Amino acid sequence: SNPCLPLPVLQAAHCQMIKDLSACLLGQSLRVDCRYENKTSNPLTYEFSITKDNRKHVIHSTISVSENIYRSRANVTMHKNLVCLYLQSFTTSDEGVYMCELKATNDYTGNQIKNITVIKDKLEKCAGFSLLIQNTSWLLLLLLSLPLLQAVDFVSL
Repeated sequence: SNPCLPLPVLQAAHCQMIKDLSACLLGQSLRVDCRYENKTSNPLTYEFSITKDNRKHVIHSTISVSENIYRSRANVTMHKNLVCLYLQSFTTSDEGVYMCELKATNDYTGNQIKNITVIKDKLEKCAGFSLLIQNTSWLLLLLLSLPLLQAVDFVSL
């Protein structure tokens, strides 16, 4: 049985659905996260593009051909329920409306598309791995210092 076929007749069937599109700064790179709900094991194709000055430029894609100026600076990683675009040397000239388009092979519902407007000054830094390590060491220091604090309190009593 096809898991994508809708049970209630009126409900439209979606094999995969983009849930969230977000952007953040990772050092000098722009990271765009395209989160989706995967309802099929069919291979997923993607396209990241930017629209600026009313023109669409393909940054990285398995659907169509990407433009040279972007291709050399862009890479994409795919995780479970997440397609990530990294665009190196991100500057204000890369500002615009970024689009994530996903398509599952043999999915008759067509492509899923979501947009996000990216402005350099309004981007937050990505909560990256290095941040996690810093937080962990702080936590560790805090935990290690707890017995000391308790000992000091005990003496002052």
